[in-house]
Amino acid sequence: MSEQYIIPIFVPHLGCPNDCTFCNQKSISGQTKQVTAEDVKQTIEEYLKSFKDESLHKEVAFFGGSFTGIDEAKQEELLEAAYEFVKNKQIQSIRISTRPDYIDKEKLKLLKKYGVKTIELGVQSTNDYILKKCKRGHTFEDVKKASKLIRKHGFVLGHQMMIGLPESTKIDELNTAKDLAKLKPKIVRLYPVLVIKGTELEKEYQNGEYEPIPLSQAVERCKELYYFFTNKKITVIRMGLQNTDIISDPKNAKSEVVAGPYHEAFGQLVEDSIWYDSILEKIKKFNVKVKEIEIKVNPENINNIVGHKKENIKKLKDLYDVDTKIIQSKEIKPGKFEIEILKTYTDFLDKNIHTKYGCFL
Repeated sequence: MSEQYIIPIFVPHLGCPNDCTFCNQKSISGQTKQVTAEDVKQTIEEYLKSFKDESLHKEVAFFGGSFTGIDEAKQEELLEAAYEFVKNKQIQSIRISTRPDYIDKEKLKLLKKYGVKTIELGVQSTNDYILKKCKRGHTFEDVKKASKLIRKHGFVLGHQMMIGLPESTKIDELNTAKDLAKLKPKIVRLYPVLVIKGTELEKEYQNGEYEPIPLSQAVERCKELYYFFTNKKITVIRMGLQNTDIISDPKNAKSEVVAGPYHEAFGQLVEDSIWYDSILEKIKKFNVKVKEIEIKVNPENINNIVGHKKENIKKLKDLYDVDTKIIQSKEIKPGKFEIEILKTYTDFLDKNIHTKYGCFL
């Protein structure tokens, strides 16, 4: 997805008829008070002042709760405040997130009136047993109906799904991804389940009824889903919850996270792992025992190559005994890199011949 500025406005728990076992919107959003039109206006103005590149697409995003479940007058109050900035061409679009069972033609007509372009549905899973287990209050049939209506009325469709829900397996999540792909969303968000204070899931965790998946497993599952959606031309726009003062390391006193695969840079971990896979794939294609390599990469992607806390470099050394030299070069396009063999363990390759390979993500 092209780079853009997002102006997030959190509408915590307004309009949501459910208390899903994993959910505490006030904790997740870090916000408890109801949002007003004046809040929307002030938030947008503050963000606009901080934006440096005026040429980038700017979008207001209403997150949290279930936007289309809010009282219609309140919806109009918030949307109208944002739409003024659209009419003045200070921002280009508006997006909202909501529940699949809170979409119908009349609601879509209202959203269209105020310039909403993208609607994200909190799907979480397409397995009705798991949805019921989590007390979602909707079924996969609701997801299908809402998705078709949204696309039919010309909105950009987005889906949000969760990894590690109670009794959900890797196979369940892959099946959910396959089900969603058939509904043709343009964008997807992937959220590993965290155990949040004040939720029913916290009680299940404390009672030993629920065991969160480990961080390493969450990264691998998200990576596999990323590959799947990308191959289907569906853009994964986020992996992991936004880090805040209270959605932070469970060791922090202020954190609302009790347990689960939390990491302040979860999405970065997944991206780094994807780059590592690509590096390893190209090394193996050399078909020689590599001792030392040089990787040329655009400065924009240096952290992806190195990995969080140099994890990619360490894994190449620890698992394959490969030393890595990294060269930053603006001549390499962002998202691409080149590998050159500097040393091998074999006598069959002349020391003066360097083999080159280029690839991109």
